[in-house]
Amino acid sequence: MLVYRILTGVDDAAFCHRLTEALHLGWSLYGSPSVTFDSSRQAVICAQAITKEVAGRTYDPAMDLSVQ
Repeated sequence: MLVYRILTGVDDAAFCHRLTEALHLGWSLYGSPSVTFDSSRQAVICAQAITKEVAGRTYDPAMDLSVQ
């Protein structure tokens, strides 16, 4: 089964660490990152979709996709 997540956050080292950890855990980048400027926070917000193939599982709406 292919699972999908999107990581979002302020474009800073913490976001990069979250994404790097996901890649280390077997997730793959899906598409290009997206960025926008949040004027209320005065910060650039980044989003990156990621996917991961999970063997032996079938989709269940209750599953926690953040830990697959």
